[in-house]
Amino acid sequence: MNSQLVEQSEKLAIEGGMPIRSTLLPYARQFLSEEDIEEVNKVLRSDWLTTGPKVEEFEKAFASFVGAKEAVAVNSGTAALHSSMFALGIVEGDEVIVPTMTFAATANAVVFQKGTPVFCDCDPQTLLIDPVKVEEKITDKTKAIVAVDYAGQPCEYDELREIADRHKITLVSDACHALGANYKGRAVGTLADLNTFSFHPVKPIATGEGGMITCESYESAEKMRRLRNHCLTSDHRERQEKGAWHYGMEDLGYNYRLSDIHCALGLSQLKKVNDWTNRRREIAKKYNQTFAQMDSVTPLGLRDDVTHAYHLYVIQLELDKLSVDRGEIFKALRAENIGVNVHYIPVHMQEFYKREFGTGEGLCPIAEQSYERILSLPMFASMKDEDVEDVIEGIEKVINYYSK
Repeated sequence: MNSQLVEQSEKLAIEGGMPIRSTLLPYARQFLSEEDIEEVNKVLRSDWLTTGPKVEEFEKAFASFVGAKEAVAVNSGTAALHSSMFALGIVEGDEVIVPTMTFAATANAVVFQKGTPVFCDCDPQTLLIDPVKVEEKITDKTKAIVAVDYAGQPCEYDELREIADRHKITLVSDACHALGANYKGRAVGTLADLNTFSFHPVKPIATGEGGMITCESYESAEKMRRLRNHCLTSDHRERQEKGAWHYGMEDLGYNYRLSDIHCALGLSQLKKVNDWTNRRREIAKKYNQTFAQMDSVTPLGLRDDVTHAYHLYVIQLELDKLSVDRGEIFKALRAENIGVNVHYIPVHMQEFYKREFGTGEGLCPIAEQSYERILSLPMFASMKDEDVEDVIEGIEKVINYYSK
């Protein structure tokens, strides 16, 4: 490489240099095999596109995979969270403790039921909900705690369970990041009273859109199955099998159904969870080894009693050692075609919650400070080793350039 090309490769792309990659490497994406496509095609050739046999088949397979008694398929992770709040009977005046370091849907699901989300701060190393701060938030109006397995690392469920049981409130797991993870040898999906999952394309498995709730209670599962079908007393398949037409509506429900098309894809993808989780852990190990040598980048803390699913790989920038803020680092990496992202803006800082619930700056200071420092790096099972090296090279290039 001549000196001019060397200079171009070392110069940041944002300043006119040669980018690390010629095309953008996204932070996450789905992977579909020919087997996945063929399973969907079989449903398209069948008599049932929705409310058919694949729904129950997917539910049973998912429950078996995580070790739960019941699984209820719905059409998104948001629907899974809302269905959980419905099953718990959350109503106006009830409070539900939620972490602020999460996607807005975690809190929104409480509001859908006219409940009040009470935002809780996080541990500064893991960004998981802090059990000590959870205890401080409990009042006589508290009905549930929602623990979010941020980035794919399970929360401290033994401590949260002890708190929930002592106060006679329900523990809910937002495990949308964490399919394939374990906590003290127990699978995510069995760690709380209700456990929710998402099958959005960037999640551990993809059905296009989709979600699932797992639990041990048949009664709770039946409530959620009714909710997803307008709270009707029967669905189309049940009526057809009985040769009947009559149905009743016992409550106000929603169309949260997941189609047989989606369920067929989910069944096929479910077979790959363990292999894909292992691959993401391999990528994380390479990232960890690199960033352990960098003063300006700190990976999130990892407890030794869990196996991490690594839906996200999040770093925290040591801004006191850099000459620019996170926004400039973000733009510089994007210019290198490294598709970094940010997860998340603390929910209590969103305009809706400021306006409707009076939240604002200073409510959860650790999450607010961490938000200014975090970046999510590309992390998905179909990444090639060369992709991983590109990310590492891009981080080193940009961070070294902006280091003080």
